[in-house]
Amino acid sequence: MGVCDAFARYAPARKPDAMSAPHPPKVAGFDSLVPSSAPASSTVPPVAGTPSCTPPPRAGAAPDAPARPAAARHCTEPRTLLEDRLAGRIADLASLHDLTRCLVRTGTVRDALREILHAGARLLGARRGLAVLDQDGPPGAYGPSGAYGPHTPVGLGLTHEELGQLETVPAADRPQAPLTADPSLTEVAREALTAEDGLTPRHREVADRLGYAATYAHALDPHDGSRLGAAVWLFDGPAVPGPAERRTASHYLGLAADHLARLLEVDRARARLASLTEGLLPSRLPAMPGVRLAVRHRTGPLGGGDWYDALPLPEGALGLAVGSVAGSGPRAVAAMGRLRAALRAYAVMEGEDPVAVLSDLELLLRLTEPGCPATALFAHCRPGGRRMTLAGAGHNPPLVIGDRRAEFVETGVSAPLGMLGCWEAPGAEVRLDPGETVLLWTDGLLRRTGEPVDRAFARLHRAAAGVPRRLRGDPETVADHVLRAVLPDGRDAADGTDDVVLLAARFD
Repeated sequence: MGVCDAFARYAPARKPDAMSAPHPPKVAGFDSLVPSSAPASSTVPPVAGTPSCTPPPRAGAAPDAPARPAAARHCTEPRTLLEDRLAGRIADLASLHDLTRCLVRTGTVRDALREILHAGARLLGARRGLAVLDQDGPPGAYGPSGAYGPHTPVGLGLTHEELGQLETVPAADRPQAPLTADPSLTEVAREALTAEDGLTPRHREVADRLGYAATYAHALDPHDGSRLGAAVWLFDGPAVPGPAERRTASHYLGLAADHLARLLEVDRARARLASLTEGLLPSRLPAMPGVRLAVRHRTGPLGGGDWYDALPLPEGALGLAVGSVAGSGPRAVAAMGRLRAALRAYAVMEGEDPVAVLSDLELLLRLTEPGCPATALFAHCRPGGRRMTLAGAGHNPPLVIGDRRAEFVETGVSAPLGMLGCWEAPGAEVRLDPGETVLLWTDGLLRRTGEPVDRAFARLHRAAAGVPRRLRGDPETVADHVLRAVLPDGRDAADGTDDVVLLAARFD
């Protein structure tokens, strides 16, 4: 009996469509690949590896129930295989969609590497892995303090000690070594690692100690043709994923490498901008008798306009300044550099009058940097007499720390520079006791707390008042204590959007 005879015998009676034979329905929006018709004398050959054509008897059916004709069974079985194949493909695409959506949410190289390892472990059925970058990156890009760099692995399910053991394996025998040696390779599977004849004794020892018997390594190659590194997964048994799992993982890793390349480029741009910012600030603080200085400066990821300065002035005086230019990015950094250079010139000429210094600076800013407001505070100090004269333009007041007080200095209310046609500001004079420290700071220190302004001011005051007595003799320890108390849990070093400047001056 042919396929068409089977359709004619068992299909429901209806008027056939014009110029067409019965056609199997669509599956998941795609036309079935099974031919719609065949010659009456042809038969559908059995598909290799398919189940038996004889179905098991149904429960409760009579023993002599007629079996379904073989020709009809052969017609439906390829369609069933197609449905299963399409369902598996749709499931793979859904997994890729979910994993890629999680990946694009990562904003740092370190987080992206960890997400890549987690996703690969899910797709390949592994529980441990590591990623190795071959390209140089800026300090701090791959770890909390620049700990991760080229050829340094980031692990999944591996302790720092276990990663160190893997690093002791000779470079030519590491799982990713073939990918490094041959740029044309994209993946390397070692199904029975411990059974390999060429395995070095050290690698065999590390594999036995860590308990892995197979590895699968895949290159991290963006579509621009470069090679960023490789990702490796370790398997407990002597087996590696099949072709389908590896094909899905390869597609994901191609997308992940593009995302990783973009993050690396962003990190490099941020590092260049941070280097430019540091170059516009003092390379070192001056050493003068009667006063000791310390500074803590944190640059935001976009490059901000916060700055500080400390410069010797005529007659043994010292000028201290902090300020902030509105905005972020290269424009704010450039404006900050011009503003600081101008203030240094005005401070040398008329530093004894801080109000005059800021007035000249305000006029210059309004004429040369329109639409770029800034805040600033300048203090003229005489270390020998422990006397400070200062003025502020929309800036936060200094904070004095001593054995008998921890209080803000009243500088008066004034507008930021570049905001008014005629700018005025009152001056203030502060007399200090021996051993007292003055803190000058920018408002990024308060904004990074994430609290309202009044609570952030209170937090700063508590941090200054709580400096232990044994630490007050060194401005370095005072600055560190205040910074950690105001921004705990490493928030001072995290990628915040605001710059932070904290300048401490201790008068002996």
